[in-house]
Amino acid sequence: MKLERVNCNPIFVPNPSNSWEELCVLNPAVIFNDEDNKFYMFYRAAANDKKHTISLGLATSDDGINFKRYSDKPILSGQEGECDEGGIEDPRIVKIGDYYYLTYASRVFHPGQYWREDKEYFGFQPENGPRSLIYNNTLTHLAVSKDLIHWKKLGRITDPRFDDRDVVIFPEKVNGKYVMLSRGMERCGKGYKNEKPAIYISFSDDLQIFDNYKLLMKGKTEWESLKIGASCPPVKTKDGWLLIYHGVSAKDSIYRVGAVLLDLNKPTKILNRTKNYIFEPEEDFETKGYYSGCVFPTGIVERDGKYFIYYGAGDKVIGLATCNKDELLRFVKENK
Repeated sequence: MKLERVNCNPIFVPNPSNSWEELCVLNPAVIFNDEDNKFYMFYRAAANDKKHTISLGLATSDDGINFKRYSDKPILSGQEGECDEGGIEDPRIVKIGDYYYLTYASRVFHPGQYWREDKEYFGFQPENGPRSLIYNNTLTHLAVSKDLIHWKKLGRITDPRFDDRDVVIFPEKVNGKYVMLSRGMERCGKGYKNEKPAIYISFSDDLQIFDNYKLLMKGKTEWESLKIGASCPPVKTKDGWLLIYHGVSAKDSIYRVGAVLLDLNKPTKILNRTKNYIFEPEEDFETKGYYSGCVFPTGIVERDGKYFIYYGAGDKVIGLATCNKDELLRFVKENK
């Protein structure tokens, strides 16, 4: 089976009226709020400026398809002098108890490393010439909210020695522990069981310090041979924790999507995993963008027996694909 795109894709595009989101919008975290029966989408947005400033916007929807911007300003931004100064991107969201938890990635600058005068960085010339600091390592941070509008930043939750992103948190404790999946770019090669970047699982007592990192899964087939990472937060089902993940091919560098079921009580145990991908770039808005050939799911919502899966397309816009819940679970179990 394959995920099915909605007819009105892309469902969310850059807004030229707001400078902070006029270049691209992508990779959204999405959750359904039972209190007001609305979908809340926190999306990565970038300005078309020399700094390529990245922040998070908020949009809401009654049907999960047609979204309206909440404000003409970002809902969360990096703060100068703080550890998320490099911008806020690629959020994922879960609700645990009465609180919403948002993970997001931020680039960290390294003093003493500068732009070269003759080079661009990610396609953008630095605003202050060669003395602008380089952002390279990426850490993942955590923010908490009770109303989805007002957020308190809790700081980084990943090891600062690693370029660590694709972080998702399970929506409830397992055996008294918080559970996190992540993909440290340096957790591979010599001394590791995985040659390429892969998905690691770790645990915490307080949602702040995660340790005991263990390899959960690595790329096995060609479509996921370069690297894999968690995409949407895990969803609890009768058959196990459903995880939508992405893989990148070493052959063509295209991002594709797979699914896996983890044991409910022992999430280090893989029950079933799709051999073939269930989604890949096909439409123009996915194959022609700032990253041509990328579908990158980061949000999942279950409604009326269906999964709504939100994804960044071509690193430029946001798309939506859906599937029948039971059909997907059956496919994962039968096509392992």
